[in-house]
Amino acid sequence: MARLSAVLGACALGLAVVLLLAAGFGEQTLSLPDVLEEGSTARAILLSIRLPRVALAALVGASLAAAGCALQALTRNPLADPFVLGVSGGSALGATLALALGLSALTILPGLSATSLFALAGAFGATALVMAVGRLSRGGPHATLLAGVIFNSFALAAVLFVKALVAPDQLGEVLYWLAGRLGHEAPAALMAATVLEAVAFAALWVLSGRLNLLMLGDDDAASLGIDVARTRTQVLLSTSLAVSVAVAVSGLVGFVGLLVPHVVRLMFGADNRVLLPASALCGAAFLALADLLARLSFRAFNQELPVGVVTALLGGPLFLGLLVRQARLRS
Repeated sequence: MARLSAVLGACALGLAVVLLLAAGFGEQTLSLPDVLEEGSTARAILLSIRLPRVALAALVGASLAAAGCALQALTRNPLADPFVLGVSGGSALGATLALALGLSALTILPGLSATSLFALAGAFGATALVMAVGRLSRGGPHATLLAGVIFNSFALAAVLFVKALVAPDQLGEVLYWLAGRLGHEAPAALMAATVLEAVAFAALWVLSGRLNLLMLGDDDAASLGIDVARTRTQVLLSTSLAVSVAVAVSGLVGFVGLLVPHVVRLMFGADNRVLLPASALCGAAFLALADLLARLSFRAFNQELPVGVVTALLGGPLFLGLLVRQARLRS
């Protein structure tokens, strides 16, 4: 418990520093006196634009990192990504269809756009299909993951087909969503996403002890009293919920769920009871920092880079560096 408190305290402190920087800087730098002034423009920007976006970045980053951590433990593969279950393909296909049909400005439910609703429906549909295929094939987690990879390839082909048919003015909107973006979600949508992500994270944290045993192998875990099939299904459903909601509100933001748990594991060990919450906190900090850089890019390029592009530019070299470092340590 003392180690858990120390690790989480350090991660929370780092997250707090990043959130303060992300709230204060961007296209326009906000000074503390201006923010404290009643009725000032800086105060309005902070409360109505900056803080909701920073909160969304932290929420999505924490969700993707926690999901990636759980899947890496479940598959015993540190290169597993939260999008391998077909969630990204289903979400991308659903959102692309909504944008191609010109429904992006339509609000289906309070605070929930048609694009987000279609993405969420596509993600849940893909998850149900992939898990059904994995169960029917009786191939365990590997069959489920393979079905997810195959579905992602199919969904990518379908997205390319739809992109070839959409009007030029809609194509930019589709590409921007697929690159990953953090917009200004309505308070109702942000609150609903927070509740769903909290449910998914709570379920994963409860399962973290059993994930430690699953990392020993299915036979060893079963001999220790773990219902392997049931636990695996619970982890897959919880990660699918976390990733589905995250993708629905942010598009396809890569590398967070792959890189962050890998780095945190190297720093704090492989105990998922510590690794899972630490990954969530570090994932929130990583994506909030990436979003800050995306907003600062406006000063250099007169337009804002999609946050998914920034995470790829940061995550790609960092991950390659980690792989090279580990290869040198083994040799």
